[in-house]
Amino acid sequence: MTQLQSGATPDAARTLPGDSAGASGPLSPGGQPAVAAVPAQARSLLATAWLRIRRSKIALLSLCIVVAIVLFAVLAPVLSAWSGNDPFTSNTSPDVLDDYETPGLPLPGYMYPSGQHWLGVEPGLGRDLFARLAFGGQVSLTIALLSTAVSVVLGTVLGAAAGYFGGKTDAIISRITDLFLAFPHLLLVLSLTPILQSRLRGTPLGQGSFLPMASLVIILGFFGWAYLARIVRGQVLSLREREFVEAARSFGASHLSVLFRQIIPNVMGVVLVYATMLIPTNISAEAALSFLGVGVKDPTPSWGQMLNAAQSGNWYLSDPWFLAVPGAMLLVTVLAFNLLGDAVRDALDPKASRH
Repeated sequence: MTQLQSGATPDAARTLPGDSAGASGPLSPGGQPAVAAVPAQARSLLATAWLRIRRSKIALLSLCIVVAIVLFAVLAPVLSAWSGNDPFTSNTSPDVLDDYETPGLPLPGYMYPSGQHWLGVEPGLGRDLFARLAFGGQVSLTIALLSTAVSVVLGTVLGAAAGYFGGKTDAIISRITDLFLAFPHLLLVLSLTPILQSRLRGTPLGQGSFLPMASLVIILGFFGWAYLARIVRGQVLSLREREFVEAARSFGASHLSVLFRQIIPNVMGVVLVYATMLIPTNISAEAALSFLGVGVKDPTPSWGQMLNAAQSGNWYLSDPWFLAVPGAMLLVTVLAFNLLGDAVRDALDPKASRH
């Protein structure tokens, strides 16, 4: 019973194969043979959105950039092996790092891209920048995607429950939502992340490099659902009185069945738009927390941790390339995801983009 959007094909009015009316049938008032119309083809919401996205050059460009960045992160081990370097091996030899004027500064042949090190090496430890950038993208995108998934699941389920059941359920969930929205988000995350990391030590999630990643996923995901819950609740308030919901109830469907099989599928357009916009927000949040020292820590690479390393040793003054590489990657990634989110929103709700 999920609602579908329909659209006519570009050649909706054409002669059907094998139809003789086009050649010898009745004539139109203008003297031309009458043309049989092809019925409109029903398309799903996602299919309709994809057709609209394909018409936008900016949307296609941002989608290609997002796909390229995701592949860059997923194929990090392959690319690292291909380059002949890994993200953890240090090289502090005098042939690579300066020992005299600026100790630890890469020599000119290693500071910038070369055949041996595709993006140069980082100052201080001489680790390969390309390998650390690729593995850092893997860490940053994993944290952003998982925390977005946690926020989307919580926000969708709680918002749909509040709107569908109403009454005390709606009042309780709405007050909790208001409470989460009232807290200063960044300050709360900064204060709770170290506490959560200490609690996770000794658990399966607190082993090695998984500790900061798990803590960031839990913190960012748990405090990112409230706004989506409010949006979904507003959509469900109108959907619960629709005919297809009443029909499902009349056939004896349970409340949970109606909620998860009828209500939630019909708000997935809004959820998808919000998720697409939340991913770059979580990428920026992970980078900010790692930059401030409460997120991913060395030697685990992430784009925020690389920015922190460039700032903490004041290397950005003598080696601005070390700061520019993760900064540019972060800028391009967030911009591409934001443009893609705008395109998805316009494709799923074209009327909203006209105002």
